[in-house]
Parts: sequence; structure tokens; C-alpha cells
Amino acid sequence: MPWEQHEGIDELAWGLWEGQPNTPAARHAFLEIVEKWQGGNYEAKFEGGESPNDVMLRMHETIELIKSRTDEKRILVCMHGRAMRLLLCILLKKPFSEMGDFPHQNTTLYKMEYTDGQFSVIDFNNTDHLK
Repeated sequence: MPWEQHEGIDELAWGLWEGQPNTPAARHAFLEIVEKWQGGNYEAKFEGGESPNDVMLRMHETIELIKSRTDEKRILVCMHGRAMRLLLCILLKKPFSEMGDFPHQNTTLYKMEYTDGQFSVIDFNNTDHLK
């Protein structure tokens, strides 16, 4: 099957926390940044990292490309969890403070439909394929 890679949907850059072990300090820092996002501060980011607004700006081109390919009836987008949550918020026109409403684990599937210029979720956090 043909495939393409698009940097626009890469995972959010975690800056100084990128690739670091899952320590109590890392978990604390992560919880603090998530609280800022939930409170509406979409510019918050770790040193050297990206904010939700930064990710939104780079995702825009890829989203427009996907929407423009009207001859493609079914596509698969594979991406990391935080970027996926941000993408779902963008597609469903939800504030980033609601990104926590999209649970996920590795290989979770969210099936979307695009009709009349609107995205909707038709299958939410599906992990049936893992059983």
C-alpha cells in the first residue's frame, strides 16, 4: 500500500524531557504542563519543546492536504498519543483543554468520518484488535 510521511503530524516535542526516563520528577513536570493546558494555557511548553499552539500551526498543512484528497475514501493516520489528542481536538473543533477526553494506548484506533466539511468520530478508542 502506498504511504507518506508528514512532519506536520509528528509527536509534540517535549524539549528537555524528550527521551528521559519515567521518573517521579518527569511525571511531576508532565502533570504540571498538562494542568496548564487544561487551564487554557496553550502556549505552555517545556524548554526547547512545543506548545499545543505550536503543534496546531504545523498540523494545519497536513490536515488541509488530507481534506483536499477527495478521491481517497479511506486513509490511515499513524501518530503518537499527544499529537493524536491535539489532532482530534482540531478536527472536532474542541479546545485543547479537552484533549484528555481522548484516552489512548499504543495502537488505539479512532475512526473518523468527514462529511459536508465536518469531522465526526464513528469509533472511539477502539482496541478490539489487541484482544
